[in-house]
Amino acid sequence: MQEQLLQVLSRINDFIWGPPMLVLLVGTGIFLTIRLGGLQFRALGHSLYLALIKRKEEGQAQGDISHFQALMTALAATVGTGNIAGVATAIAAGGPGALFWMWITGFFGMATKYGEAVLAVRFRVVDENGTMSGGPMYYLEKGLGSKWLAVLFAVFASISAFGIGNIVQSNSVAEAISTSFPIVPAWLVGAVLFVATAIVLLGGIKSIGKTAAVVVPFMILIYMSAALFVLFRHIGQVPHVFGLVLSKAFTPMSAVGGFTGALVREAVRWGVARGVFSNESGLGSAPIAAAAAQTKDPVTQALVSMTQTFIDTIVVCSLTGFVILSSGVWTAGGTGAALTTRAFSTALPGNWGGIVVSVSLIFFAYSTILGWSYYGEKSLQYLLGNRSVKFYRLLFCVMVFVGAVITKVNLVWTFADIMNGLMAIPNLIALIGLSGIIVYETRRYFGNK
Repeated sequence: MQEQLLQVLSRINDFIWGPPMLVLLVGTGIFLTIRLGGLQFRALGHSLYLALIKRKEEGQAQGDISHFQALMTALAATVGTGNIAGVATAIAAGGPGALFWMWITGFFGMATKYGEAVLAVRFRVVDENGTMSGGPMYYLEKGLGSKWLAVLFAVFASISAFGIGNIVQSNSVAEAISTSFPIVPAWLVGAVLFVATAIVLLGGIKSIGKTAAVVVPFMILIYMSAALFVLFRHIGQVPHVFGLVLSKAFTPMSAVGGFTGALVREAVRWGVARGVFSNESGLGSAPIAAAAAQTKDPVTQALVSMTQTFIDTIVVCSLTGFVILSSGVWTAGGTGAALTTRAFSTALPGNWGGIVVSVSLIFFAYSTILGWSYYGEKSLQYLLGNRSVKFYRLLFCVMVFVGAVITKVNLVWTFADIMNGLMAIPNLIALIGLSGIIVYETRRYFGNK
């Protein structure tokens, strides 16, 4: 029965995440890039300054957390297992050229992320608790005038938070720990995650933002440092790898060793798919965090928000891809986290390659739990009101424990993937329908500079 249900859900998932959805996601980014005059390229330096150096606006501004904390909360949810296992899967299935198409998805996704944040701040509201609430459900209702699409998005996001943002993440943590430390039982991992999650969630978005502002930079810097060390050890291969990525993005990949080969269409398919899964541009999740930022202007936070996609895909995913390709292990077969582990192990002594990947997976997964907990909370709050928040937080923590101890998560993962895809549809409709407001706010902001 379970296998039959999984087969049905897999077919639905393949349909939802088929070429039309990927074209719609990337196409929306291209559309916004054109309408905004390539803003993500022109204003990238200013955006990084606002995000990483200035960090928060001067004077009083409405909001619950700083620009930097809002960015780190969104990064907490997106920098995850996709940056480690997803990149490896894309290269294994689509060849080196898949990394190029991840870059393309990332660059156009920056425009999408920018547009989402503009609308999130523009249409946010102050709820009964005195905190900010915003995201696709609010700009769908107040901007596009479509309450039913807003409700659909909130339903899909609420369900997805328990899958992609909860059960599968805690299960990944338990699996990573059991690989490196077999004597640690899964129930203990679940109990620790339960407590660690509950402590943060009880404080709401301010607590999540403060925790993310510490955990996310730490985990990214640790992972980047290890990746750069591996690249340094394979420095002679880096120019060749760069040329390989560019050449194989447009030409067929012939079989090499144990690698079965991949046509150009596979490089495009896997690169775009893994890129979208990694940075979540267009899904509508990140603008929920952006709406909580302390800002006087929607564009200021939007400029900060679009650096999330740059950091996630252009920086972190690229490092993973270059480590895998420069090490040469991608030609010997394998996929997922195991392939990334082998790549790190070529330059790190002893079992340090496995430890780096395992520890990174633990931090990445835990941070994803924190980020998605807020997305789910705000979505359910939109549907059922403030009274649902306490119950939601308790249930969310319980499911973190459940995710760590269960052994089969394929059904949960596939169902959550479907919910993710369904989230994107109303959000993309809003981005296209409200693109005029995005352009207007952008021209107003830069016209005053």
